[in-house]
Amino acid sequence: MSLTLTLHTTPDVPLEADVISPDQLTGKTVSEIEVLTLHHGNQTVALADFFKVGGQAGDEIVVDGADLSRVKLIGRGMTRGRLRVLASVGMHVGAAMSGGELLVEGNAGDWAGAEMRGGRLIISGDAGHLLGSGYRGSHAGMGGGEIIVHGGVGNEVGGAMRRGLIAIGGDTGDFTGVNMLAGTIVVLGRLGWRTGAGMLRGTIVSMHDTELLPTFSYATTYQPTFLRLYLLHLRALGLPVEEQQLSGRYRRWSGDAVQLNRGEILLYQN
Repeated sequence: MSLTLTLHTTPDVPLEADVISPDQLTGKTVSEIEVLTLHHGNQTVALADFFKVGGQAGDEIVVDGADLSRVKLIGRGMTRGRLRVLASVGMHVGAAMSGGELLVEGNAGDWAGAEMRGGRLIISGDAGHLLGSGYRGSHAGMGGGEIIVHGGVGNEVGGAMRRGLIAIGGDTGDFTGVNMLAGTIVVLGRLGWRTGAGMLRGTIVSMHDTELLPTFSYATTYQPTFLRLYLLHLRALGLPVEEQQLSGRYRRWSGDAVQLNRGEILLYQN
């Protein structure tokens, strides 16, 4: 049995709905869920003012509606369970989550998976800027788990990323992996400008050639064994990994020299 929340009134301004999470809803009755509070602009409202609640809280929560793009913070901090969003969703979806699985069957706004610590976030469409990044002033961004985006994303993917995996089926904007501390970013499309700027460690992979910063130096061309395992995993999750990419040769660039020079960017040699 699953719990279904269906948006019946489109918010005029962003609606902060961080209570929509398995941690917050599991074990509650429909009447208890309906009176949970959300923030609509500078007003406090009941969940039932915007969502129709049906079913029973169990292992899966389904969020539906024609337009959820102004609904923010869905799944923030979730630690368990399964949450499905059947439309495009607003900012901060899955932020700070540490467990469970969150599926977005549409696009996601900025800061999706920000400072994530575990679990899996899958976005079937595009995502905005700062996917898996740290918030301004934070010492680290994503610290674990997986973020899978089937479409393209904006700027600063994986900013200050410390651990985990981010995989993008399309293109990225500028500053992919900026100030990256560790972890892995795989981009099946094209990278934007200034990839890896300020990175200390970690791995960024792309299937297309790109112009890198002059603070990155060519190291070698080889077949990275570990990458085959990553790509097989991503193909099993539905990303369009080609057979020749599994055992292909990749050019390795080391950087960023303005930092420790221990990061790497791997570019597929077609």
